[in-house]
Amino acid sequence: MAISTKPASGFRDFLPRETERRKRVFAIIEQVYQSYGFEPLETPALENLSTLLGKYGDEGDQLVFKVLQRGDKLSRALEKDSPSALDLSDMGLRYDLTVPLARIVAQYKNELPRYFKRYQIAPVWRADRPQKGRFREFYQCDVDVVGSTSMSVEAEVTAALAEVLRRLEFDNFRIHVNHRKLLTALMEHAGVTSNKHADALVAIDKLDKIGKAGVVAELGQRDIAPEAIANLLPLLEAVDQNKHESVDNEATLARLDSQIGHLESGRQALDDLRKLLAFAASGPAAPALFIDPYLARGLSYYTGPIFEIRSDDFAGSLGGGGRYDELVGMFTKETLPACGFSLGVERILVLMEERAMFQDEVSNVDVLVTLWNDEFTPNSFVLANELRAAGLRVDLYPDNDKYARQFKYADQRRISFVAILAPSELEEGVVAVKNMLSGDQERVARDQVSSWIHTQLEKNRACQ
Repeated sequence: MAISTKPASGFRDFLPRETERRKRVFAIIEQVYQSYGFEPLETPALENLSTLLGKYGDEGDQLVFKVLQRGDKLSRALEKDSPSALDLSDMGLRYDLTVPLARIVAQYKNELPRYFKRYQIAPVWRADRPQKGRFREFYQCDVDVVGSTSMSVEAEVTAALAEVLRRLEFDNFRIHVNHRKLLTALMEHAGVTSNKHADALVAIDKLDKIGKAGVVAELGQRDIAPEAIANLLPLLEAVDQNKHESVDNEATLARLDSQIGHLESGRQALDDLRKLLAFAASGPAAPALFIDPYLARGLSYYTGPIFEIRSDDFAGSLGGGGRYDELVGMFTKETLPACGFSLGVERILVLMEERAMFQDEVSNVDVLVTLWNDEFTPNSFVLANELRAAGLRVDLYPDNDKYARQFKYADQRRISFVAILAPSELEEGVVAVKNMLSGDQERVARDQVSSWIHTQLEKNRACQ
């Protein structure tokens, strides 16, 4: 029986062209993150299962890829009548980049600066059901700040996100902003009992997708009291009728103040949101910030402002995040405030591909050096090494083929120039250089060929 060459379900291969595109996007994201003072961090793909479980809610815990015990430990676990997941497994693939960050801060807190600003671009894994646009392995691009309760952190994080998206040529997007304490206050104001807050928020979070009528129906299905639903209706109506393009955040905050400003959690949330808007006013996120009182991100560790990037131009979100002041404290007795965001880079890459947003492909090779015959090949190696020493990216053709085949290979690799060295060129101290874009060929002095190719490459870039 033939072995399938397809990758495992929910996983993907990336051929060179797609890999180059991904690397270019990652490079732009990294440049922006660094320009905001974030430092790089790397963590292991595998974490202790005790580190991962209990941080993502029951549904998230079910999606952690668990790794079986090994050797005698596995044998002893299998001997038990009803071994648990923790008996059988001791490690798991990281589910996100936030919980590993919290572990890092708890482990190395005495070695880190007072305010730790980190970014990480790395794969994470979910034991999810593969479907269109959802994979079991995918990249996240996170920024986080640990150590401050100030809304200046939220302002910096959202500014970095907005700048990334505009650098990637996404313009029509909104950064939806809410506050977990505002959600709590709204539930209290409507009379939703505390044990039903989570159920109500799950339904309300679907307002953009299923509309007011759909939310009301789901609230009933989740056994929310009819009087509580009736109290939520005016609030749902206000949001449902709000047109994103004419958002007035101050008016939204004023309306919320009149409704839940008398509640302590409501006052604190509104104060935080007003500070966030004020601090972000001069940055790139200002025109995109949208106070959305019914945004309710699912992860249970959020404690303050929460974010999600959406647009009328596409379904779904381009990432989310928020403040999680208690997560680090799960690993240490000390509570450390933190805020971060995970950019949905895989979704961004799909949209860029669908919209033909990638520019003309550029080869990662500047020049191909040809071969003449085996006896002459050492001379081609010398030329290739000279060109590399001069800062050019050089590919050496591996076989003694006809020049037509060597030129065809250069075309396939989108290589701009081919350096032809044969006995006559070597004797005359020149190199024949073929421009693969124009088809022109020119004989250039050997000691000037590197600078000549550099000049031609600059001209090509100027014309693009």
